[in-house]
Amino acid sequence: MTDPTTGSLRVHGATLHYEVRGQGPLLLLIPGGAGGAASFDGIADYLAAEYTVATYDPRGMSQSALDDPEAEQRVSEHADDAFQILELLSPAEPARVFGTSSGAIAALHLLTTHPERVERLLAHEPPVVEVLPDAAEHRALIARVQETLRAQGLMPAIAEFAAGLKKDGDTTEPEAEVKLPPQAAARAEQTMANLPYFVGRIVPSFMSYAPDLHRLEALSEQLVLACGQDSSGELPNRSVAFLAERIGTQLHRFPGGHTGLTTHPAEFGELLRKAFRA
Repeated sequence: MTDPTTGSLRVHGATLHYEVRGQGPLLLLIPGGAGGAASFDGIADYLAAEYTVATYDPRGMSQSALDDPEAEQRVSEHADDAFQILELLSPAEPARVFGTSSGAIAALHLLTTHPERVERLLAHEPPVVEVLPDAAEHRALIARVQETLRAQGLMPAIAEFAAGLKKDGDTTEPEAEVKLPPQAAARAEQTMANLPYFVGRIVPSFMSYAPDLHRLEALSEQLVLACGQDSSGELPNRSVAFLAERIGTQLHRFPGGHTGLTTHPAEFGELLRKAFRA
């Protein structure tokens, strides 16, 4: 693995840690969940053979410190962070952008607010539950998760959240049989450290985000929506499938489930390259 060039970028309310590898047109990777820049270690070098690959720790995660640790988190501000990185690293040319999970939600907002800066966006399983016909049930889920976090603590709240993401009747742990690559296993400690912030601040804000469907439909030629081939029926998969139907665009299937980027890095990276070449 090639050591990336690292830097810090001052943005409103935070200082972002970012990493850059390779050369060529810019490809910005926006992590989701409790992951940071390191969540792309499995594919960044591979993609850097063709692109200048940039990724970062979202504000409040890992090495990207908030000025106010108690600050409310907003999708619009996270999207603006991505925009500021594009302005820094590719000021003259639009960039390719990939976002997964909550990172894909930030990426969708980036596309709707700054389409001139995005050549193509691939959004993998953004849990935009507000597009679903049963959105009220998922609002209730998020409220239960927050109440559980307050009353019982982190791990019961995560269990409540994980149960709500599964398809109806599924009692198995998603992708429990998959052995993680060594790099992914080594990231577990940092991921655990990020979880209280993710569950308490990111989840309620991002999963209440309602994308601008008319705007996304108008920008659909710049947008690729993707789901996991093994996550059918799970909440993020349902959300992106419904979004694709609503804006009239094709849904692309990527290997693995919601965390296919981690569990199937080689296949995932190759499909990502193909999607950006098309």
